[in-house]
Amino acid sequence: MLTFIPSPAQGVWHIGPLPLRAYALAIILGALFAIWIGDRRLTARGGRAGLMGDIAMWAIPFGIVGARLYHVVTDPELYFADGRDPWNALKIWEGGLGIWGAIAGGALGAWIAARRYGVSLSLVADSLAPGLLVAQAIGRIGNYFNQELFGKPTTVPWALEIDAPHRPDGYLEFATFHPTFLYELMWNLAAAALLIWLDRRYGFTRGRAFALYVMLYTAGRFWIELLRIDTVNHIGPFRLNVWTSIIVFACAAAYFVLTRRRTETVSASD
Repeated sequence: MLTFIPSPAQGVWHIGPLPLRAYALAIILGALFAIWIGDRRLTARGGRAGLMGDIAMWAIPFGIVGARLYHVVTDPELYFADGRDPWNALKIWEGGLGIWGAIAGGALGAWIAARRYGVSLSLVADSLAPGLLVAQAIGRIGNYFNQELFGKPTTVPWALEIDAPHRPDGYLEFATFHPTFLYELMWNLAAAALLIWLDRRYGFTRGRAFALYVMLYTAGRFWIELLRIDTVNHIGPFRLNVWTSIIVFACAAAYFVLTRRRTETVSASD
């Protein structure tokens, strides 16, 4: 009886000369789920059926560019240090995407599309929010196939076995680690369900559902980041993504509270 989660033997398959990467498939599948969920929610709010797919044609490319830019900017030593090839920064198929850049870039693309199609960006964001959590959950399956972004060594029954070539320096003698991909997957799915329930009960508008999505995601990302051992830049005692989670959570929480107060003020004056 296994007392750990085995890692896949490979994350890339070849169909002739074409490489089929589990990481890319996970991202594509996640995007499709996000569009489907977002379109259903947008239609329920009076939007045109299929509109979310049209907006995604703008948001996805911008999101990919933003994700890559964030990764390169926050880990420049991987591409611009002595002995490194700067052209590798363009090889997005080799991995290296930052979720914060993806959200920022995707938001920019969605804003452009929303203006073109004459729809409110906040309506689009609120409709898409739970789908983003589902997409991010599915995307973490790609990390599982790549044997990357795992946590500290552990022997709990759900520990993740990592092959020796994928273990970072200083951890070669350990075989099993915290499956942070699984923690984030489960957290995101639970957060998506909670967000849908809260939205049905309170009817969030004006971007408040999206703000709640950001709060839920960053709260989970905060503690998950504290478990991870992959090499990353630090500021003081914390990883860069821990600080980013704290700052983004605070901004989203402030927006959520301030828009509620503004709505209550407007209602009281009617």
